[in-house]
Amino acid sequence: MMKTIRHPEKQKNNSSISVKKPDWLKVRAPTSDNWRKVKDLMKSKKLVTVCEEAACPNIGECWSKKHATMMILGEICTRACAFCNITTGAPNAIDVFEPIRVAEAVNDMELEHVVITSVDRDDLKDGGATQFANTIYEIRKKSPNTSIEILTPDFRNKSNSLEIIMASEPDVFNHNLETVPSLYNEVRPGARYFTSLKLLHDAKSIMPNVFTKSGIMVGFGETKKEVLQLMDDLRAANVDFLTIGQYLQPTPKHFPVYEFITPDLFEYYKKHAYGKGFLMVSSSPLTRSSYHASDDFEKLKYERNRLALVKSI
Repeated sequence: MMKTIRHPEKQKNNSSISVKKPDWLKVRAPTSDNWRKVKDLMKSKKLVTVCEEAACPNIGECWSKKHATMMILGEICTRACAFCNITTGAPNAIDVFEPIRVAEAVNDMELEHVVITSVDRDDLKDGGATQFANTIYEIRKKSPNTSIEILTPDFRNKSNSLEIIMASEPDVFNHNLETVPSLYNEVRPGARYFTSLKLLHDAKSIMPNVFTKSGIMVGFGETKKEVLQLMDDLRAANVDFLTIGQYLQPTPKHFPVYEFITPDLFEYYKKHAYGKGFLMVSSSPLTRSSYHASDDFEKLKYERNRLALVKSI
């Protein structure tokens, strides 16, 4: 049964619900030279970053370190998720030169690790899978030592899309569940929870050596029990890496924040996630799916090698 969502503005007498952004969520505005260089490079290459489109709070820190998550397949999404700040509408035609420009930007920035994501493209027969694969191929040509992480849509009702992508051999396959299943109809109405779980399961089945990753936001009104069950579902799908971050309402028209989760509860989730067998867990108010992705990839490799060594003894 779908639970009733109690919005913050209706909970003024409940002291456990906080509607004012707490100090731990406040970040500095971006001002560094590297931030400006990355912004200028993206503009000159006519590229889109999810950092800007999704109004990520970490953009100043990441861009100052020359880290960026590039968004392919345009900047107009065919879905209208209640949490997302990306424009919904009729997308433009595919830009066949986009993969080359992305590869040039990766090479110009001398990235050791890059994250490629996209809008949903339900209008395309393959959901945009071929563009993902072509982008990976072009990056490999120009920057063969750069590790590649992809953050994909769910490719709902798109046959063979996952196979097209996995054939291009990404290093990390990421697809976010975003929230617990009871909230899907309100938060992620165009998606299905078990479709997303199956995508993650199938990615690992097709390419067992790829690291699989998924993330959720908290603060929508989910319960601790639901979050812990979601962890079990992801482990059943053999997902290696879990990210948990605070949901922040992009504009007044988006789904409202139910509560701001305390750092202590994020630590609680991290502890339990590691106890359930995830190789890596990032759980904090400012965690985002691609936050510290390069460092986390190195930690993933180290942890997998450590566990393999332990098993061999």
